[in-house]
Amino acid sequence: MSEWTEIIDGLTDHVTLLKELGARSVQLAPEVIHGLGPRNTGGQSRGASSPSAPAAPATRSPSPVPSAVFTAPPASAPRTLEQRRQALDAITARIEACDTCVLRKQRNRCVPGQGNPFSPDVMFIGEAPGADEDREGQAFVGAAGQFLTKMIVAMGYARDDVFIANICKCRPPGNRTPEADEMRACLPFLREQIRIVQPKTIVLLGGTAIRGLLETQVGVTRLQGQWTRYEGIPVMPTYHPAYILRFESMGDSAGLMRAKTEVWHALKLVLAQLGRTVPPVKAGASSRTP
Repeated sequence: MSEWTEIIDGLTDHVTLLKELGARSVQLAPEVIHGLGPRNTGGQSRGASSPSAPAAPATRSPSPVPSAVFTAPPASAPRTLEQRRQALDAITARIEACDTCVLRKQRNRCVPGQGNPFSPDVMFIGEAPGADEDREGQAFVGAAGQFLTKMIVAMGYARDDVFIANICKCRPPGNRTPEADEMRACLPFLREQIRIVQPKTIVLLGGTAIRGLLETQVGVTRLQGQWTRYEGIPVMPTYHPAYILRFESMGDSAGLMRAKTEVWHALKLVLAQLGRTVPPVKAGASSRTP
């Protein structure tokens, strides 16, 4: 009985998490559905005891998420590389003209995002621009951006291979966390970018990115390293590079290594989902961890 109780409790926790993430249904494999149906007991009633032990459940190799191979973008999405670039340029023009929230009045430059627009393996989404990004008009170019570059390179990519964006396209004053209305004002731009770019996977960097795109209050510490989905695209939440660098600035080497290890675990899950192997460590490098 205790074994079944543990299984039921674990299933309950998992379904609760899915509900908090906005899921309204759960897909079950055919063999699971079959196992839930009436058993063939050779004419015995459901309440009768069977002299034989129940058959062991079929073993399956669980996949973190169902297969996510995108054979073609949706019919409404631009298909050619030039069409996608033009569509992203049009979004940039709308962002530059946007005055929906107060961030428009205090920014120097908007930061739409940049990178490979043609179905990249990974799209990284952060919180909002900082001072360096506000000055240059590019996402993740400051200290956090340098660490993100290390993450990307550790996965075997260059920055131009992936797409990088933020929930908010303008810098909040003093690098504060964006307000809910500010995220709501920018989310239509981000969602349209995702529809155009059609990434194979999305990596959400930090709690604000998780709350913004997934519209959930479940925190990053709970979702870190756990697969979810957005519009059918596999999504991997993990820590923001700035969170990791905070341990470094405090001189907390143990916390720094722990955070790096957790992020690298999440990135390796992304590589596995994409069918890619972890790149070998270059000569002279101590480890592959960013």
